[in-house]
Formats: sequence, structure tokens, C-alpha cells
Amino acid sequence: MSSSNQQKEDFLRQHACLHPHPERVTDELFQTSEFFDPRDLVLVKYEMLRCVRVAGCSVTEAARRFGFSRPAFYQIQAAWQQHGMPGLIPQRPGPRTAHKLNDEVLVLIDALLADDPNLSSTDLAARLLDKPGLAVHPRSIERALARRKKGAR
Repeated sequence: MSSSNQQKEDFLRQHACLHPHPERVTDELFQTSEFFDPRDLVLVKYEMLRCVRVAGCSVTEAARRFGFSRPAFYQIQAAWQQHGMPGLIPQRPGPRTAHKLNDEVLVLIDALLADDPNLSSTDLAARLLDKPGLAVHPRSIERALARRKKGAR
């Protein structure tokens, strides 16, 4: 693989846009043209949608040619209809916000720090374990405190 191809692949991977199964893309455009890169997940999704909408392919055929299932086609189509091209960019998995460190937990952390300002994030996490359902990683506590400190400026 040339260095420019490797750079492109690294960039696609870094932005979660590297197709996990480019070998499943069998559409002729992706086999005969360097412009149509089967590793580019956003391009593959767009071309699959275009195949159905413009070229008149059936959903089943388009999904097969572009390496997706029919349910995935409909999810991709819905994302595109709702958000346009940005909807084709894969979203990172996992929670979008700090879901364990809500205001109630931060009040507990504040109370612990008021009693002993020298407590480390590891100490705080250990003390929170005494409360049912409050298993919080020390790094999460550090991030929450830094966010709040940054917002107080």
C-alpha cells in the first residue's frame, strides 16, 4: 500500500469512517474506479442510497452490492433523511454525557472534598463505592471536576 493510501486509511480510521468490510462492496463503480474507494464508509453509504433513489436499484440489491443488510440500509436512509450527509458519518458508541456523575453525585463529591480537600480522585471513587450503584472511575471524577472548574472561569 502506498504511503498516500496508508495516510487516507489512517485518516478514515481516526474519524471512524473506515469501512469495516470493504471486501463486501461489490458494486462495479468501486471495482473499476480509483475515485470510488470501498474503504470510505461515508462514500459507500451515499452511493448505496443513490443507487436506490437515482439508479432504481432495489433495496435488497443495493444492500448486497454495498455490503450492508436491508435493516442497515433503512437505518442509513433514515439518518440521511434526518441529517443529510453528516448523518452518514458513524457516531461513536457509548454515552454522550457523564451519566453517572449527575448533580446529586457531584454534591456528594463536594461534601467529601469539604471534609478533606486533599482527597485524590481514587480516594473519592473508593468512598463513592459505599453508596449503592455509585461505581465511578477516578478519571471520570477528574474530568467532571475539571469541566466544572473550566466552566467557573
